[in-house]
Formats: sequence, structure tokens, C-alpha cells
Amino acid sequence: MNPPPPYDGRHLIADLHGCTGLDDVAAIERLLRDAATAAGAALLEIRLHAFGPGQGVTGVALLAESHISIHSWPEHGYAALDFFLCGARHDLEAALAVIVAGLAPREVARTTVRRGYGAL
Repeated sequence: MNPPPPYDGRHLIADLHGCTGLDDVAAIERLLRDAATAAGAALLEIRLHAFGPGQGVTGVALLAESHISIHSWPEHGYAALDFFLCGARHDLEAALAVIVAGLAPREVARTTVRRGYGAL
């Protein structure tokens, strides 16, 4: 039996504090689109849900290589981000930089986890 093929998945999780624009669904859609492009990923679809004026947005950019998601709480100036891509060629840092530039957080906390066979 042959060993499984190598897999280089990475999962970047980021918490953004002190953000602006967290209730602007059109801006968040642009940020997800631009983040996918910056990462070098193939965008399949963007799905968003705005909870109403002044409230948060939940969204996901479905990628051929996995996803980028955001959940926002404007009342707290907080956004939770999730970038999961399955290839060494993808630039998660560039994707995060796009969203950070757009939401202008005061503070960013981030963690990157290796996924798949590369995590063994």
C-alpha cells in the first residue's frame, strides 16, 4: 500500500479588536473577495448574513481550497476570522493583511495551526 499524498494545510485564526465597519455588509463582501485574491485562492462563492442595522455580519468565502470566514460584533468592535487553505502556495498572511487594512483594528491576536498530514 502506498502512503497517502503529502498535504500542507494551514489554518489561521485571528481575533481583531477595536475594528470599524463591522456592520457594513458590502465592505465585508469586498474584503472577503480581496482576501481570497491576495491568498491566491480560487473563489467559488461568497455567502453573507447581516443581522440588521448596526448589528454584525457573518460571512464565508467558499474557496476551491477551503474557506475564509468572518463573524463580527460591531457593538464590541470585534471580529473573529478563520482562514483555512490547503496548499503551501497560498498566502494566508496576505489574506489577513487585506482584512486588517479594511477593518483597522487596534489589536490583532492570531494563531496558525498546521492541518492534515503535515501536522503529524
